Order: sequence, then C-alpha cells, then structure tokens
Amino acid sequence: MTPTDILTGLAAILALLGIALLSVVIISMIQRIMSRLQLQLPKKVMKETTKKERRTERMSKDTASEGVTFNDIFMFMIAVPLVLLWVGFAGFVIHSGLQDDSVLEQIEGYTTLIAILGGPALLIIKDALDVWKQEQAEKTAFYKIKAQAVIDYNNQAQSQAQMIEAKQQEQEHKMENKK
Repeated sequence: MTPTDILTGLAAILALLGIALLSVVIISMIQRIMSRLQLQLPKKVMKETTKKERRTERMSKDTASEGVTFNDIFMFMIAVPLVLLWVGFAGFVIHSGLQDDSVLEQIEGYTTLIAILGGPALLIIKDALDVWKQEQAEKTAFYKIKAQAVIDYNNQAQSQAQMIEAKQQEQEHKMENKK
C-alpha cells in the first residue's frame, strides 16, 4: 500500500465525516425552523393552548435555542477536518519514515505538505484555545460573582435575623415594664 493510497483513503474518510456533519447541521436547522413556525401561532390560539410561562423558563428556552451559527458550520466543515488531516498525515509520515527508508528520501515533499496544512491548522487550534480560555475566564468571573452574592445574602440574612431578635427582645422588655 503506497502513501498515496493511504492519503486517498484518509481523504475519503474525512469527506464522509464532513457529509455526516453537514447532515447534522441541516437537520438541526430544519428543527429550528420548525420550532419557530410553531412559535408563530396566533396569540388567541397560544393563550388557549399554553399555560403562562415564568420569565426564567422563557429565558432558559431562549438561551437553549440559540441554534447553529455560521462559525459552528465553519468549524465542523473546514476546521475540524483540516486539523484532523494535518495530524493524521504528520503521524502517517512519522510512522512510514520509521518503517520505510524510501519515505526518508522524499521527506522534503512530505514536510512541505505538512507545513502547508500546518499553517491554517495551527491558527485554528490557537483560536480554539483562545475561545476556551475566554470561556474559562467567564466561568471563573461568574463563580466569583455568584460566591460574593451568596456571601452577601448570608450576611444580610444574618443581620436581619439579629435585628428581628433584637426587636423581639425590645418588645418583651417593653411588655415587662408595662406590667
């Protein structure tokens, strides 16, 4: 089996993965369109058929149905196969170079191809890591705010309980003094 045959097989597998991902994207878009069509019923029908939603329920549904964006399609159709092809080909060249001396004779061509694929692949990986770092920073900031809110709530609850207890004791003293 020649390196060209293996690369052709790898490209065919990645093409099939791309088709599968495209079908998933199309199905999710169709589901999103169908759900929007159902949401656009006349107001009378909607009032009769649905109970009143709480604001938090509506907000959670809105955030859950953000849907598929162009960036999602780009990542699944171009970026993911490119990175997989780059890593797969680089691994294949290393493996073949250890097994077959003829690969080492043509190593310049292979390294050129790895470099051509590697440039965009490295940019994609860097951007993905930047997005991940940003998400982690947002999560950390959110949890800091949430923890501070819990601390503030507990402090307020404790001071309110102390105030209620002080008022009760004050009332009891007034009642005792009147007797």
